[in-house]
Parts: sequence; C-alpha cells; structure tokens
Amino acid sequence: MNDEALDETRDSIVVLDFGSQYAHLIAKRLRHLGYYAEIALPSTDERALCNAKGIIFSGGPASVYDADIPECNEKIFDLDVPILGLCYGHQLMSAHHGGKVERAAVGEFGIALLEKTAGVLNPLFDGVEFPAQVWMSHQDEVTRAPKGFETAGRTKNCAAAALVDNKRKRYSLQFHVEVKDTPHGDTILANFAQLCGMPRNWSREAALEKILRDITHGARGKNALLFLSGGVDSTVVFALLNKALGVDRVLGLHIDNGFMRKDESSAIAARYKAFGFNNFIVEDASERFLAAVAGEVDPQKKRAAVGETFIRVRDEVVSRLALEEGKWLLAQGTLYPDIIESGGTKNARTIKTHHNRVAGIQALIEQGLVIEPLKDLYKDEARGIGKKIGLPDELVMRHPFPGPGLAINVLCSTGTLDNEADYDAAQKAVAAFGIADFFGADEAPRLSVLPVKSVGVQGDFRTYRFPAALSFLPDFWEARCASWDKLEAVSSAITNGVQSVNRAVVALFMREQFQSALRLQQGFCDKTRLDQTREVDAIVLDELKAAGLYHAVFQHLTINLPYAAAPGRASFVLRPVVSEDVMTARFARLPVNVLRRIIDRIARLPFVDAVYYDITNKPPATFGWE
Repeated sequence: MNDEALDETRDSIVVLDFGSQYAHLIAKRLRHLGYYAEIALPSTDERALCNAKGIIFSGGPASVYDADIPECNEKIFDLDVPILGLCYGHQLMSAHHGGKVERAAVGEFGIALLEKTAGVLNPLFDGVEFPAQVWMSHQDEVTRAPKGFETAGRTKNCAAAALVDNKRKRYSLQFHVEVKDTPHGDTILANFAQLCGMPRNWSREAALEKILRDITHGARGKNALLFLSGGVDSTVVFALLNKALGVDRVLGLHIDNGFMRKDESSAIAARYKAFGFNNFIVEDASERFLAAVAGEVDPQKKRAAVGETFIRVRDEVVSRLALEEGKWLLAQGTLYPDIIESGGTKNARTIKTHHNRVAGIQALIEQGLVIEPLKDLYKDEARGIGKKIGLPDELVMRHPFPGPGLAINVLCSTGTLDNEADYDAAQKAVAAFGIADFFGADEAPRLSVLPVKSVGVQGDFRTYRFPAALSFLPDFWEARCASWDKLEAVSSAITNGVQSVNRAVVALFMREQFQSALRLQQGFCDKTRLDQTREVDAIVLDELKAAGLYHAVFQHLTINLPYAAAPGRASFVLRPVVSEDVMTARFARLPVNVLRRIIDRIARLPFVDAVYYDITNKPPATFGWE
C-alpha cells in the first residue's frame, strides 16, 4: 500500500488519506476483516480508482473552512460507488453537498455515546446495539445537514454525528469506527464492505508473502544492516530479513545508548542467542549518547540528537568492520504510527519526531538506502507476523521500548517556566473546574496543575500543554482508584473542558515532609536521573509480572519529572496503557493491591518525593510525555 500506485488487478476499498492519525488504521481494520484495502491521496485521478468497490474519506487535522485544506479531486464524489466519510471526511462530504460545518461549541476527545435517530434507515448500523460507545476526536461539527441527507445519530455534544443519503449510497460519521474504542466499528466497516459488494480477498498469509517479496525486491541484491533495539519491531524485522535474504546478508547492530532499562542490553543479547540468532553485534555507545543530549531541554532536539547519534555510530561500525557502503542498506523496525506521528504523509501534522525519521535517516531514505519491511503495519500486526514465522512470546510479546529509550521518559528543565503567564492561566482554569460535581464536597480531591508540559494529540494536531493533578486525602485515594470509571470520566471532562490541559494524573504518594516544598527543579537527561528512572521502572515491571499482569498491559512507561523538594530528587509518573494499535489507548486499570505494593516499594527509594498515576486516554494524550 502506498500513495503513489494502486493495485489495479485486485478489487479493493480505497481509503483517501486526509492526514488522519488513523487513516491506515481504517485499511488495517478492513484487511483484518478479509477485505483488501489501499491508501491513496485525495487528489488521486478518479480513473486510477477503476477497481475500487468503495471509497472512504479519512479524518484529518484541517478544517473544511480553512484556506489550505488538502487538495481533493472533486470528481471522486461523483463516482458510482458507495462512499463513507469519517470525521474530517464526514464534514467534507457535508460541505461538498451544501451542508454547513462550524467550530463545535464543545470539542469531543475520547469516548462518547451514540444515540440512533428513530425512523431513519442506516444500513451501516445493522447489528449495532444502541446507545453505542464511539470514539471522538474533533473540534468542528456539521451544524446543518446537506439536502438529501438524514441525521441518523447524535451524541450529547454533536447533533449530527451520523448522516446518510441511501439513494446515492453516501454515508458519513463524525466518530472513528476504525479504533478499538468504538466496539462496533468492525460491524460498521463490514456493513460498508457488503454495501460495496466486496469479496473477501485478503489474509495474514497474503500479507507475509507480500512482505517477504518486498524485502527481496527492495534489497536489490544488497545486504542489510539493522538497528536492533531488542524491541518487538526490530526483532520481527531481523527474523524477516534472515528469512528473506539469508543470515549471511544480514547483520544486526544493537547499540547500548545508555537509555536502556535496567540490565536490558545484556538480557537482549542472551535472548537472541538462546533463540539461535548469532549474526548480531553489541556496541556500547552510552557515553556518546549521554554527551549528545547533555544540557538539552527541548524534547524535539533531544529526539533529533539521539537519532543523529545512531547514524554516526552506525557509520563508525560500518567503517570499522570494513563493510562496503554501496552493498549495505540500513534496515529499521519502523511501524506506520512512527511515520504518521512524524508527519510522514502528505496531509499529516507532526505529533513528535521519531528517531527513525530524523534528517540523517531521511537523507538515506531519499537515496533508496533504507529498507523498512513493517512500515505499513501496526504493533499488533507486527506481533502477528512474528508469531507466524515462529518467534516465541518472549521476543514478540515484550512491552514496546522506543529507540531513544528512557531518554524521552526523563523530562528536562532549566528550573524555570518558559511562560509563567500560561501556567497561571492554566491554574485559574483548572481551579474553576467543578471537581466537586464528580465526588461531592467532602471527598473531592484538590485539583492543581503540575509545572511541566507534555505532548498530546487532539483533533490530529500536536498539543503541548500542562497536566492537571488530582490529590485526594490519604484515606481516600485507594477508594478512588477502585472506581476507575469515575476517574476516567473526570480525566475526559478536564481535558475536554480546560483548553490549557491535555492530561490528568492522580497523586498516589507524596513524601509528607516535602509536600509544600515541591517545585520545578533544574534537571537534564544525565546518568543519575536515568538510573533513578531505571530503578522505579524495574519495580513496576517486576510487580506486573508477579501479579500476572505484564501481558495485560500493552506498555508501561515510567516518567521522571524535575519536580521535587530539592535538586537531585524527583517525582515520577506511572503510565501503564492498554492498546491494540498504538494509535489509541486507555490507561490501564491496575488492581489497588498491586498499586499498593508498587507504591510501597517506590516510596522506599530515597530520591522519590511523589508518585502520580496517569489517567489519560489517547487521545488527548500520547503514551509518553515528551
């Protein structure tokens, strides 16, 4: 699948990518259901869509009333096939047919309940039970339906959440059917495929065959040097390269960048050797990487520094081993979310800069010197491919661990806020939030704003905003964590209702004598703070494994905040999430007894002043904070 060429020999549903974080997820869902789907630009010549049995307009970060909306070939609207618009596509379809789209009075990010309009037939809803949970991520809405369309569904804050014109077979939905948090999404997509008359013509076996074929073709007789982080993605790529090219043409390079989890590099080498991988080497470059990020506080610059250092170390290894440059490609375990979040498709906005998309890597890509076998896939698909070729759970079911490792979990600061006025405004906005409406006056937590910012994704845009913190009386926090539904509702209400906030956390521990003294400290990504993070992270993972919950959690991140009573001390955020595809997630609801064991152990560490638990879904927050 790509934006340049469509398969004109196979029936398909074509997804027009308007820059949504979820565009490829639509195609992935359809493929999982057995229907071949491809991605194309909305400017595609309509004649190239001759084998399209149906078309889906994706979401995207633009507003239909903006001056610089993505270029769209309007002749596509006139094709005699069913068309489904999602989010931005829903709004674009309405605008094109004469409806009205405006800024919503209340944006929706996260879970909403869809009510079906009585008496309106929408074949997409066959088999869907109402009210139905749906996943929203929008700031605009259709305020007047176009002529010929009927309103088929609404949510509390969106009067036209579903529109239908059965005569022309035009359907549009404000919500995202492609994410797991719309439980009936597969039913809706399957109904659309049936309306399109699509045959079932795709399988995992077909996907694996295509990947192996693409590796052989893309290598063009060259060898492959792979950045081998030890994580799921690079491990699966390593196995695929060995299978397609043979072990003599593949070399894995594991670089210990100093940002690994506790004892991680030695454990990775042991796992690979135990499985039978011998064509890899380990390079200790920790001092180089620490020097590259020393004194840096800007998250994007940190990521860029890490990515460029990977390239420099790779070049040194190539030179030292006398590998002939022209005969070696660089292989990476890049997944599609990495490309999307780096703004890697024409209409997408940058959410964060991934280390595998920095300038040095991009230059190699443009020269045709990079091979990325999984770049069209998501994490669960990569795991499925890994299992298909015989990799054990020990290698493919590990928690994801990004290339920059713990470096991006250590938030950095000069010790002063960039903009005190923004922080003051956020505090006032949060103070005005009616927290007592959720808990009652006697049990309501104190609501404050932490003096750090974290990255989020709202309406396909990157946001960089403050987290709100809920602090209960000591006697109440365990009871509140037993009521995760209420905390999720509070988190959603705060992030939807307070513009300066994109994340919410609940305080689980504060060292009593320091509570009033916590403040922003100077702190950079150095060995001391990394070692602190390693210790806290190891405790959480250890307790998850002991409780049999390690595989129930998709990924856990331990975030080190420069927010403490004194230099050298820190606060930590625990961020376990549950996800299928990385593009959306919900915070993990750990049992209180497990949390208690985790907190008791972390509280014994002498450098810890406070521990928070992130209760934010994605969107509006990303997995990590930086």
